[in-house]
Amino acid sequence: MLLKETLTRPKGVVRVQAAQDKVNRQCKSLALYQFKTCPFCIKVRQEMSRLSLNIERIDAQPEGPQRQALLKGGGQTKVPCLRITDKAGRSQWLYDSEKIIAYLRERFAPA
Repeated sequence: MLLKETLTRPKGVVRVQAAQDKVNRQCKSLALYQFKTCPFCIKVRQEMSRLSLNIERIDAQPEGPQRQALLKGGGQTKVPCLRITDKAGRSQWLYDSEKIIAYLRERFAPA
């Protein structure tokens, strides 16, 4: 699955440097909780590549602090889950690959 993901990774959107820098700054408020081989997580990662998004990826599959943070913050250990943190430091937890992809497209897709 991971090999297929690598081989089929889409070419990313090309933005002027200033626009990409702005997107990169906005991505610092996002984190994707994922399992490496989850097909729904792969769909989200492919969309992140398509949109040229540098979003932190957190492996929540093994038992440990990352998985506990997902459970405590979002209420479930279901993946994929996008943590969206606002300027005040409050986090919103968005589950479901289709909803995550729709959010990313709405926020970052070029006009």
